[in-house]
Amino acid sequence: MGCLAESSALQSPVFTKQPGSIVYPVQTVENNREVVFSCEAQGSPPLVYRWKLNATEIIPKAGSHYSLSGGNLRISRLNKDQDAGTYQCLASNSFGTIVSREASLTFAYLENFKTQRRSSVSVREGQGVVLLCGPPPHSGDLIFSWIFNEYPTYVKQDSRRFISQETGNLYIAKVEPSDVGNYTCVVTNTVTKTRVQGPPTPLVLRSDGVMGEYEPKIEVQFPEVVHVAKGSTVKLECFALGNPAPSISWRRVDNVPFPRKVDTRKASGILEIPYFQQEDAGTYECVAENSRGKNMVKGKLSFYAPPHLIEKPQDVQKLIDDSLVWECKATGKPKPSYRWMKNGENMESTERIQVANEVLSISRLTLSDTGMYQCVAGNKHGEVYSNAELRVIAVAPDFSHNQVRSQTLVKVGGDVLIECKPKMSPWGVISWRKGSEPLLETSRVSILESGSLRIWNVTKADAGLYTCLARNQFGVASSTGSVTVKEPTIITTQPATLDVTVGESVVLPCQVSHDPSLELKFTWFFNEQLIHFGNHGGFFEKVGGLKTLCLSHHLLLIYIPSATLCLPISLSLLPAWLYHLSGPPGPPTSIHVEEITDTTASLSWRPGSDNHSPIMAHTIQARTPFSLGWQAVTTVPEVVGGQQLTATVIDLNPWVEYEFRVLASNRVGTGEPSEPSKQARTKSTSPKVTPANVSGGGGSRSELVITWEPVPEELQNGPGFGYVVAFRPHGTTGWMQAAVPSPEASKYVFKNESIQPFSPFHVKVGVYNNEGEGPFGPVTTIYSAEEEPSRAPTRVRAKSLSASEAEVWWKALPWNASRRRVLGYEVSPLYWSRSEREDMASVQRTVGNQTSTVIRGMRGSTTYYVSVRAYNTAGTGPPSATVNVTTKKPPPSQPPIKVMWNASNSKIILNWERVKALENESEVTGYKVLYKKNRHSRPSVMETNTTSVELALPVDEDYIIQIKPFGEGGDGSSSRQITIPKIPELQFINVLH
Repeated sequence: MGCLAESSALQSPVFTKQPGSIVYPVQTVENNREVVFSCEAQGSPPLVYRWKLNATEIIPKAGSHYSLSGGNLRISRLNKDQDAGTYQCLASNSFGTIVSREASLTFAYLENFKTQRRSSVSVREGQGVVLLCGPPPHSGDLIFSWIFNEYPTYVKQDSRRFISQETGNLYIAKVEPSDVGNYTCVVTNTVTKTRVQGPPTPLVLRSDGVMGEYEPKIEVQFPEVVHVAKGSTVKLECFALGNPAPSISWRRVDNVPFPRKVDTRKASGILEIPYFQQEDAGTYECVAENSRGKNMVKGKLSFYAPPHLIEKPQDVQKLIDDSLVWECKATGKPKPSYRWMKNGENMESTERIQVANEVLSISRLTLSDTGMYQCVAGNKHGEVYSNAELRVIAVAPDFSHNQVRSQTLVKVGGDVLIECKPKMSPWGVISWRKGSEPLLETSRVSILESGSLRIWNVTKADAGLYTCLARNQFGVASSTGSVTVKEPTIITTQPATLDVTVGESVVLPCQVSHDPSLELKFTWFFNEQLIHFGNHGGFFEKVGGLKTLCLSHHLLLIYIPSATLCLPISLSLLPAWLYHLSGPPGPPTSIHVEEITDTTASLSWRPGSDNHSPIMAHTIQARTPFSLGWQAVTTVPEVVGGQQLTATVIDLNPWVEYEFRVLASNRVGTGEPSEPSKQARTKSTSPKVTPANVSGGGGSRSELVITWEPVPEELQNGPGFGYVVAFRPHGTTGWMQAAVPSPEASKYVFKNESIQPFSPFHVKVGVYNNEGEGPFGPVTTIYSAEEEPSRAPTRVRAKSLSASEAEVWWKALPWNASRRRVLGYEVSPLYWSRSEREDMASVQRTVGNQTSTVIRGMRGSTTYYVSVRAYNTAGTGPPSATVNVTTKKPPPSQPPIKVMWNASNSKIILNWERVKALENESEVTGYKVLYKKNRHSRPSVMETNTTSVELALPVDEDYIIQIKPFGEGGDGSSSRQITIPKIPELQFINVLH
């Protein structure tokens, strides 16, 4: 039994698309809609897909509402009681099975309020009151609002009135006579978009006096502990009843100030923290205060993060009896726990298999351990999966890729190692032969555990053929090599150390004794680099040659120019030194960042070798993750002298990791740079650079869309970077502000029902980070979203031009810069296909005040119903009255045939057979002859109503000719392309079919 080579096309399963959770509106379910969970994977042999619901396998049957399309699971005729739950996709082939992440299916709904009437609530003037909403049964997030008396008058929240988005209740801190009336709770499901209204609750004033002043009583408070996901937005609610109406303020108990991203200018009853991070965790306090006293509540925000894999197991191929250790690591809070799966099933520890949290180890691997493994890291906030394939292979001994070395040379008295590295699994028995006899171990001969053979203190008798034999239960193999024993090569005269004057030549001798059967090769090195004779400017030259069989003279002649650096020249490991030569300085050492601020770094270093020429200056370079390689930097002092070993680098960017290096220069030149310093990050400071290209516009109704180019990371100056978007309607003085805490953000949308369409706003975008606020950029004007045009074009007319084209005209609408601009027109041609289905040709759009267009790509002999709409950035307006136009019959489909040409004197005469149009085609009214002199030039066109034309004889180049009929339906089919060669005085007839 051996190892079968796998085709390069084979692949274990790998997910390319995994299912995501779905929240489905119940009213859609009632309309017999369906959902599809996506699942795609790559693999060969082809994959087989299965699905599980709540850990139970789904088996699609005939008539079942489950069906598979590739790997996708389609669920039709949804049932919210049976189909809700957790789904997982399994993908399998011969390599094993992998399981997708979990995806849930939940159903969102919102039932109606009970229709019973609510009792009136009686309060004294000055008293606080809570009106209960009591939302009906539901699933999905809700938004609450209250109507005062009748639609569309909604309760506006202020320091006296507050609507809790947790309970839906309406809180009035201190009732005033103007509050008397009917209050109706309105509940909106954000998923289903449905809205229901509760029964009205009358609020009436009691006639038995006015409520006196009293201290705040906190009615809305947040939980003692709130768990907040990394990167999410958390909102804490706090509101109090009291007379006078209490003010609400917020603070952190540890007195850490709020970062800029927390907008404390919003409604005081809500503390909103966007883009929640670890540093935002802590205890928060709400303080309600009026002239009669104050009260407070506290709650803790606890940071959590779902698991994120930072180390994953990798695919591996192992031999039988090997061991496997896989490690899997993930970050997350709380700390993730781990489980391991094989082919979709959870693994437990056994004698050979140890499942120890994030580490999976398997000893004494067997073929049955082959398969797909998954590490699953999870905490209560989610799970992440990683896949890896384990292949365990069985191999008979094989030397094909690693044979015993064919010839090994060793000197008398030396040691030799003959490696034997067959491929086999499981590992078997290794033995050796010398010649035809088994080789026995002695004090000088040993077979190592690896199977290799070692011989110490080699003699001439050890020469010969050596064979390694490898054996396991799947077969036997061998490999042979020879050992040749030679007399040692000994250097008898070696180079000596010399003092040399610049400009002189020097000869370095070398004499050796050696085995007479060996041919000597002399190799010289300079500065541990091989000397290539003939290069190096002719400074090196070999002289001398072989003298006797045992003794050889080989000399090296060197010319020393004035600029050559004095460094060692050696033969093998025997050095010879030349002194008193100069060169560029060696690299400085020990580069340290002694002190670093937000824009400066103080450096120190130690000098390198001056190489016999005094160091005159130092140059400092720096690089960052954002720079293109090493860049020169500005220093204090501006010129760093040769004796100076410190300098301060200035004009650095805050909160950027820098590396520094130093180069030294002397009169010979600039030397090699030092090793880089350790990375050092400049201190953070408030940002100075504002976003570029602030613009915007467009969007949906009641929106102001603001866009900008994000500030590059190297200019953000510190952690916690974000943007402050300030805006105000044109003509007002107070700015509204919003924090956008993501440094990658490039867009902010402000939505408010009070925004009028296409209204100008002054906009500016500023920056901040954890160190404080930066500047705002320049003010620019941006318009809010506009409304679609409200009027339709009139006097629409249409005329057929051919079987595929029609021209449409209309009267333009007045164009102005009001709230309903017209940026152009959209022409929509509809027709009815043979399947009695309404189809549309391509929609045409015009720009500006253009009042006509040609529609192309139409079908012949077809009636189109054409309407025209005005459009702008908000969309299209109402359609005009429809006009119909019938395209002409299609052009002739038959090409001209029997095209003949006759060359005579200076003319070419072309003739062809007349084309007859079919019954459903337009009549032929003429022919177009297209001719050109090469394939890349534009053709010339000649029209005729006969079946022949005359052309000038081609003199310089060949003619390339095509003929097509035409009629009112347009151009018909072309004849085959023909070529007429340039043949002067040729006179014959050539007929092409």
